[in-house]
Amino acid sequence: MTGDNGRVTDIPRRAISRTAKLASLPLGFAGRAVLGLGKRVTGLASEVINEEIQQRTAEQLFSVLGQLKGGAMKLGQALSVFEAALPEAVAGPYRQALTKLQEAAPPLPAATVHKVLAAELGKDWRSRFQEFDDTPSAAASIGQVHRAVWSDGRDVAVKVQYPGAGDALVADLNQLSRFAALFKILQPGLDVKPLLTELRERVVEELDYELEAQTQRAFAEAYEGDEEIFVPQVVEASTHVIVTEWMTGTPLSQIIANGTPDQRNLAGLRMSTLHFSGPARAGLLHADPHPGNFRLLDDGRLGVLDFGACARLPEGHPEPIGRLTRLALAGDADAVLAGLRSEGFVKPDVDVDAEAVLGYLRPMLDPIAADEFQFSRAWLRGEATRLANPKSPAYSLGKQLNLPPSYLLIHRVTLGSIGVLCQLEAKAPYRAVLTEWLPGFADE
Repeated sequence: MTGDNGRVTDIPRRAISRTAKLASLPLGFAGRAVLGLGKRVTGLASEVINEEIQQRTAEQLFSVLGQLKGGAMKLGQALSVFEAALPEAVAGPYRQALTKLQEAAPPLPAATVHKVLAAELGKDWRSRFQEFDDTPSAAASIGQVHRAVWSDGRDVAVKVQYPGAGDALVADLNQLSRFAALFKILQPGLDVKPLLTELRERVVEELDYELEAQTQRAFAEAYEGDEEIFVPQVVEASTHVIVTEWMTGTPLSQIIANGTPDQRNLAGLRMSTLHFSGPARAGLLHADPHPGNFRLLDDGRLGVLDFGACARLPEGHPEPIGRLTRLALAGDADAVLAGLRSEGFVKPDVDVDAEAVLGYLRPMLDPIAADEFQFSRAWLRGEATRLANPKSPAYSLGKQLNLPPSYLLIHRVTLGSIGVLCQLEAKAPYRAVLTEWLPGFADE
């Protein structure tokens, strides 16, 4: 290809292919919209037409995301934890495709992997290992993992970042922002733009494996010897390569697909414990709660992977979360509204009824209202419908509330964790977890 100055410019084939696949999304939707219009002319019920358009959109959307690395795959992973909130007619056929997003991607050629290792660990990188498997054991949005044996005989996982991952990530996220409206076809209340904005903001952190290693070391130290949570030790790290102890266990994606009730319940309990205890014990919140990042070990501990996305909460979870949750469960509407105003969830110029606000919040707190609760896809779909249906009073009230920037990441991670718990259909004493770890929740 020739540029304006007459010189030949080289556009990477992978970039062209990725852009073409992303561009196919709106074109595909245009075709489906025409199909829907034609069927309406023939007299088919609008509900039948909308469901068919939803299914076809989901099929294309998940298929395209599943073929890509970079930002498209990262968005797919982030959305996959919300799959439980989609209508069953849409979610059912594509659940397996979404799960694949969590742990699979086209691998890098071995020669490319070797070049990265040589650049990061030195030309004699092979001397650092007794063995190195060129076939990746797992792949994600910005890197892939190889199994190896370190020079001291330890089994290790070697995560190698894709060359150019940062540029690809930003380009994909920018392009996906243009197609955000497509996701509303699957779930009318699903607004992808804030999620894309946050993913872009966190790109720099996730690309720095030395920063990730520092975070993982902090988690590993906080949970060393713990009976519930296991974090592998970091062995070596550079900007684009991180070596950690190898961890063997059952991926949560497998437990979601065919785990026993006991496995599901235990995994759910351990995930909630990690979510609420991390800020208290390590001053950190693991902020990437998709099933590919967790393993259930044979001894019952939850093994945790991928610390590239973490929120720094040196003071632990904000105390108002626990206090306002406790007040809401106690039915103290006036105190809840006052607290929400104080924290910025209700702006000073917004006039709302305290009892209406309590009625909006209270159903969300069912999982911690009793000593034990079983999350389910049906419960999440019910809440999604209540909050996202324009005809629902909760929808109108929700538009009057505000999410302060300081709570955005905590909110997103909590929703993502709930999505996984609903996929697991996990039953556990969640209230006890909050009583132990969430500041302000326990009775004074």
